Amino acid sequence: MKKLIVILLFIFSLKAFAQVNKNDTIRVENYPTDSVSTEKSKSDVQVYADIKEANSPAKKLKFNPTKAGLYSAILPGLGQYYNKKYWKIPIVLGGIGTGVGITLFNQKQYNRYREAFISELNGQPHEFSDIPGITVEALGRTQDQAKRQRDYAIAVTGLIYILNIVDAVVDAHLYEGRKDPDLALKPTIIYDEFGKMNSKAGLSLSYNF
Repeated sequence: MKKLIVILLFIFSLKAFAQVNKNDTIRVENYPTDSVSTEKSKSDVQVYADIKEANSPAKKLKFNPTKAGLYSAILPGLGQYYNKKYWKIPIVLGGIGTGVGITLFNQKQYNRYREAFISELNGQPHEFSDIPGITVEALGRTQDQAKRQRDYAIAVTGLIYILNIVDAVVDAHLYEGRKDPDLALKPTIIYDEFGKMNSKAGLSLSYNF
């Protein structure tokens, strides 16, 4: 009986060792220890270029004067927008808009007085007929005055339009100068060397060669 029990225990122990659990296995791979890395190190020139780029000053904005002038010619104020001078846009538009408005008003007045003048010459009634003292000479002078004011308004409006273009071009030209430490425009106090006048506030323009 004891021999039978011993034999059964021996058979069960063999079966237990014969079973292999996949989770208990450890996979071992042999990697070569003398392999060479394929990653190439940077050369001295590349390292120097990277350092120079990292330490280089930030890029400055540059504006093209031709573009600025062309933009202002197409649409007043657009050149100032291109130069990032936003505060000048209302000034340009306001000046040109006011000039155009005065021109149209005086043109309308001139047309009124011109029609009345022609009607007065022909002996026909007009809108000023009921006003005492209205003569051909008075209507002629009034229409000439309205025409003259219209022409002045056109001239001033055209001047503002040209100045708008010139301002955009000059602003684009001088942008780098304002960023140049060798060229400086700053407030200063002007002293009288002879002591006859009091000191005055002014501007000083300095350029270092």
